[in-house]
Amino acid sequence: MNPFTKIPATVVTGFLGAGKTTLIRHLLANARGRRLALLINEFGDIGIDAQILNGCGDAGCGAQEIIELANGCICCTVAEDFLPAIERLLALDPLPSHIVIETSGLALPKPLVKAFDWPAVRARLTVDGVIAVVDGKAVADGRFADDPERLARQRQADPSVAHDNPLEEVFEDQLLCADLIVLNKADLISLAEQHQIAAQIAAAVPRAVKLLPAREGKVDPAILLGLSAAAEDDIAARPSHHDGETTHDHDDFESASFEIGTVSDADAWLRQLSEIAQRHDVLRIKGFAEVRGKPHRMLVQGVGGRFQKSFDRPWRMGEERRGCLVVIGQKGLDKTSIAQALSNGWA
Repeated sequence: MNPFTKIPATVVTGFLGAGKTTLIRHLLANARGRRLALLINEFGDIGIDAQILNGCGDAGCGAQEIIELANGCICCTVAEDFLPAIERLLALDPLPSHIVIETSGLALPKPLVKAFDWPAVRARLTVDGVIAVVDGKAVADGRFADDPERLARQRQADPSVAHDNPLEEVFEDQLLCADLIVLNKADLISLAEQHQIAAQIAAAVPRAVKLLPAREGKVDPAILLGLSAAAEDDIAARPSHHDGETTHDHDDFESASFEIGTVSDADAWLRQLSEIAQRHDVLRIKGFAEVRGKPHRMLVQGVGGRFQKSFDRPWRMGEERRGCLVVIGQKGLDKTSIAQALSNGWA
């Protein structure tokens, strides 16, 4: 690589459970010789995403450099966490040909893009593009489809009521900063619903942004990488609900991690997880577990009451077969009850 050539960086953003990690795993497995480095921003007590990505199962994945930031939202800790992590990646020999940054589901991408305008970063890196991953099924179910005109009428009728949903603001900010929007889980919704979502997004985003349907995050790297957006030079075209703020509040959310014993019946366990998620208003569950009699580790991903499982890699020789889950929910998450439910009769 020419030492005077800026290294492109792709920011992958998206709400909880949209499929960011799945998309990046597919990207790693199809890197086609690119030297990819990863920067992962966790929301949780244990490094679930890093362990999932390390278990990609493709020979090329294990060679990738992965740096995990588990100390808080990357957009709130740019100076403390992001810059030192970037320095570590730029010290690699050979240098990565592309850096992929996965934000947490609660991150606002715009402050992160602004950080690329800092002199120390601008001289070495450029934001090739911001990819927003959208959970098509969740949007089709109306989770982030409020009518702005209706909200305006409600505010006029009762100005004492705060109608803004902070989750919707995060979701919209991610779309407003995007250069490409991946409508993931498109196989779970109809073509008519896809068109309706595309119209909703087009109405919310003031500039032309391509929306790409996808299933299980399977998008050709040739589409994801090489957008040449130079987003750090295009900040003004990326409005945000939080413009002018120096921080944003995550106090509405909390997470908890739980160790999981050996699972006897994987399908029954997923049904139990779905019941727990719905009973305790859980936003997101992700993790892995050992299934009795299976040589491979089982990966679990859940959004609301919808869960998926897969076996991502064999357990390694001498590795402790310890399962773990991260549960993310609204403030006031009943961790004691969830721990009790997780310990009831599955191991």
